[in-house]
Amino acid sequence: MKSITFSKLAKFLFLFPAFLTTSSTLLAQEEEEKSSKLSISGSVDAYFRTNFNGLNKSREIVGGDEMSFTPAAPATSFANDPGFAIGMANVILGYEGEKAGFVADLVFGPRGEDAVFLSAPSTNIVNQLYAYYKVNDALKFTLGNWNTFLGYEVISPAANFNYSTSYMFSYGPFSHTGIKADFSFNENWTGMLAIMNPTDYTEFNPIGKYSFGAQLGYSNGAGSAYLNLLYGEQSLSDDALFQIDLTTGWDLTDSFYLGLNTTYQDTEGVGFYGAAIYPQLSLSESFGIGLRAEYFKELEDGGIVYDADTSVTAFTLTGSYQTGGLIIKPELRLDNVSDDYPAFTDGDLNPTSDLASFLVAAIYAF
Repeated sequence: MKSITFSKLAKFLFLFPAFLTTSSTLLAQEEEEKSSKLSISGSVDAYFRTNFNGLNKSREIVGGDEMSFTPAAPATSFANDPGFAIGMANVILGYEGEKAGFVADLVFGPRGEDAVFLSAPSTNIVNQLYAYYKVNDALKFTLGNWNTFLGYEVISPAANFNYSTSYMFSYGPFSHTGIKADFSFNENWTGMLAIMNPTDYTEFNPIGKYSFGAQLGYSNGAGSAYLNLLYGEQSLSDDALFQIDLTTGWDLTDSFYLGLNTTYQDTEGVGFYGAAIYPQLSLSESFGIGLRAEYFKELEDGGIVYDADTSVTAFTLTGSYQTGGLIIKPELRLDNVSDDYPAFTDGDLNPTSDLASFLVAAIYAF
């Protein structure tokens, strides 16, 4: 009896350390698996910008008095300041579980403030904030605030080839708050339906009206195409906004990519339409060059920024050099506004319809 007891005791003393080792390994693996689902990413960016034929200052002392000017810049967002300027710091926290997860996307700096311009000052660092639940591989629900599904470009400079943005993107929308359902019909076709607050009201709905969004997408190994729709009243008036947008891009060869964005937005005669192509050539693993050629026109019944029935052509040539997480982007941009509309101011404070500008941006993405 004693020998049996001793034998059991010996087995216990021998196996217990192995049990502790196995348990510790499993716990460590479980903790590692949990931590691997939590992600932190983002970017920081800054730039230098100058005009060749436009005003490059915002203040001047004349006779002891300070005069303020609006430096000549296109009516687009995110890269309009003269001299050395900052963009934004972007920190994105995400958690992806088996069925559910969240994204908290925070922005700090002028570029971020432009993107969340309708948020209250106390909360204008929130670019995106949403939670989602995957019912299955074919259906996912998202509730919260997310960046717009319309257009070719995005707010983050790390995700765009050109550093400055197009007229179509800058005229909006930027963000939506609501609930959406994403559908995966098969490995190529996707869809989305959404009910949202008025555009860019990111925190809550101040007017009690809602917008509807829809998207149909197709993608394969060479590229993708998305047809986007937005409809709904955006203010206390009964005028509803309607926007249809096509975004597509394809790898035509191993080194040549061609993108296209065309959009039309109308709110009872006030709105715009336009089209832009994005040819991009990869010259090496670290350097590429791309052009954005855009035509943009305000509707005849009413303009948003320029006069009604005013058109704009803009050509933006951008180089992109990447080493590790650092991206350097030199950029030459030419803007022309139709009908001699005085959209810009030259160095002598005279109105002009043309502007040539240059910038170089540094972006670090992590």
